[in-house]
Amino acid sequence: MGGAPDYQLGGAYAPDPEVRIVARDRREKPAKGRYSICYINAFQTQPGERRIWPKRTLLHHKGKVLRDPGWPDEILLDTSSASKRKRIARTVNRWIGQCARDGYQAVEFDNLDSYTRSKKHLKLRHNLALAKRLVRTAHRYGLAVGQKNTAEASRRMKREARFDFAVTESCARWNECGAYTRVYGPRVIDIEYADQTSAARFAAYCARPGAPASMVLRDHDLVRRGGSGYAFRLC
Repeated sequence: MGGAPDYQLGGAYAPDPEVRIVARDRREKPAKGRYSICYINAFQTQPGERRIWPKRTLLHHKGKVLRDPGWPDEILLDTSSASKRKRIARTVNRWIGQCARDGYQAVEFDNLDSYTRSKKHLKLRHNLALAKRLVRTAHRYGLAVGQKNTAEASRRMKREARFDFAVTESCARWNECGAYTRVYGPRVIDIEYADQTSAARFAAYCARPGAPASMVLRDHDLVRRGGSGYAFRLC
């Protein structure tokens, strides 16, 4: 860990020659010759995949499914009980196994912070309990596991869930990078976004003492190279 990263969740493409770490959606194949991280949306539904989730695994509020206000095509998963976490894990564990069979070296579980958007139905301890279960499965497959966001709980996540590294979005913009680097050292990958951060400001972030060892500036939609709005810059 510590090489130049690319974050390709919007679609796979040939990485820049300088890139050593590539994250891709679980439905894509890993990048050959790179350290490849398999992205799994483990705490919310992936767009277009609501039907694969039993109704009882979806979080409800006042009789309706609870959607992420920032991504309304994603529904929060209900991690509030052991039985529900077990049902969620049945699906996610299959994805973890597929990531390993496809040749990925690591996985990241997105939306670990879903409890903050749950209208108080979920607590950190609920998501932590699911994270522990998923990390154990990934480790059995020989995969390293990345904590995705949730800066305030980094020490607890590493100590209790046994995460191996961190993937964070906009930690430099929000002055949160230290919360990860103090726990994971050089094993932190930060993605900053071009609609929020200019190239000059990104260069300043890279030069900060204690900046994450792996940083990239991408467009917020993470489109393929050549697509409209594509942005990519390394430190």
